[in-house]
Amino acid sequence: MTAPKLMPLAIGLFAVGVLAIVAVFVLFIAGHSDLPVWLNVAATYLPAIGLGLGIIAVVRKSRRKRS
Repeated sequence: MTAPKLMPLAIGLFAVGVLAIVAVFVLFIAGHSDLPVWLNVAATYLPAIGLGLGIIAVVRKSRRKRS
């Protein structure tokens, strides 16, 4: 996957992960203590995966410009 295709994916995953984090906080404030596993997994891993893919995309793009 090339950098231009990778960056939108990274931004999307990061955004969905941040939304999941916000949802966890809102549900916790509303009094829900037993949250679904998929929501906890999304809040835990999607921002990190999105950030990692974003870093990879930026590094690949900068190396391509030098060549």
